[in-house]
Amino acid sequence: MPQEIEDASGYKGQAEQTFTPTTEGELIEILRTATREAIPITISGAKTGLTGGGVPQGGWAVSLEKFQRLEISAGHAIAGAGVSLETLQAAASRTGQFYAPDPTEITASIGGTIATNASGSRSFRYGSTRRHILGLRVALMDGRVLDVHRGDQVDFPLPQIPLPGTTKNTAGYLLSPGMDWIDLFTGSEGTLGIVLEAELQLLPKPSDVLAGVIFLANDDAALGAVEAWRSIAGLRMLEYFDRNSLAFLRQHFPETPENAGAALLIEQENGDIDFWADHAPEDSWFADNDKDRERFRRFRHALPELTNDTVRRRGFLKLNSDYAVPLARNREMLAYYHAQLQERSLDYVIFGHIGDAHVHVNILPSSEAEFETGQQLMLDFARHAVALGGTVSAEHGLGKRKAYLLEIQYTPDQIESMKEVKRRLDPNWLLNRGNLFA
Repeated sequence: MPQEIEDASGYKGQAEQTFTPTTEGELIEILRTATREAIPITISGAKTGLTGGGVPQGGWAVSLEKFQRLEISAGHAIAGAGVSLETLQAAASRTGQFYAPDPTEITASIGGTIATNASGSRSFRYGSTRRHILGLRVALMDGRVLDVHRGDQVDFPLPQIPLPGTTKNTAGYLLSPGMDWIDLFTGSEGTLGIVLEAELQLLPKPSDVLAGVIFLANDDAALGAVEAWRSIAGLRMLEYFDRNSLAFLRQHFPETPENAGAALLIEQENGDIDFWADHAPEDSWFADNDKDRERFRRFRHALPELTNDTVRRRGFLKLNSDYAVPLARNREMLAYYHAQLQERSLDYVIFGHIGDAHVHVNILPSSEAEFETGQQLMLDFARHAVALGGTVSAEHGLGKRKAYLLEIQYTPDQIESMKEVKRRLDPNWLLNRGNLFA
């Protein structure tokens, strides 16, 4: 009997059969059978994705939730694809270390974060997942298994496709000079191979981290602060909340100042509280202990949950962007978002990684007409971001819901070059069909 599967965005699909292998051998047998019988396979993990990448549209669904190997050593960890970020971070912390990538959803699986090249709020300092991978064990659709490490070159010719001028990008395959197998598999959204386990870089846990939520009068003040503070030593997080976001957050954090028109969430390793005391408004919040820092993290992470709950109650899928632009176009893009949304009187929030010129627009429709208007506006935003030298996906991937955006980012010839790479590793087009390529 077909089983319905849904991800965190509310995107739904069905699988004719589901599998939860407990060993690599069991998985390989599933893949070989599927190849022999031409059955599409979708890797469906923790289901925390926002673009339908792990949601099948027929065929078989395979979960790697039982792949739970976790070994922590000095400077690195071996983690199975099913290990959650939360579990990895807790284990690393017990040894005085941490894993730098920091996606919002801590229950996300390691395999899923590699598939999308996830990043999160600490990407301002530490970049995305790709930067922190030392090795991968990957199963191909025909049952072969590859062990690849940094510097292992791909053994067939690869095209080269120019990258957008952003600090983050996960739209399509990374095909650039000097790349290796790890670069190719990371961010490929499970379309080239299945990550079984990864060797991940761990860093020494800082002895001191200062966190703050800095409330500002308006966007102009927030952007001025971003531009002034981005070069501060040890700053690892620079997150933005617009006026509408703060209104949402007051539902759970009523102490949020009523007169704030924007806010920035910061974290600084070996923080300088005297600097912030001199430069932040008096009603800002600061913390230098784990309990209060966790409160600020809840403040940040509550917003996606609140918006998801809102659109579910209204009966619509959330319309959200993952676009980023070059740092020099940060102010221009944010102003464009607000102007276009206000002109159409849409309910929305904007928040996210402003230090990377990568904020998330969330449109919260309450009618079919608003949903259609929002869909068209998201397309306009994508085209505008690309026209400014940006990307249509900075960290979430495109999955199935947003695969059509690839045609905004790249030319038909560039997309065909990516498809040729897929054919080399998945000639029958069975693995995670529908992801990336509409």
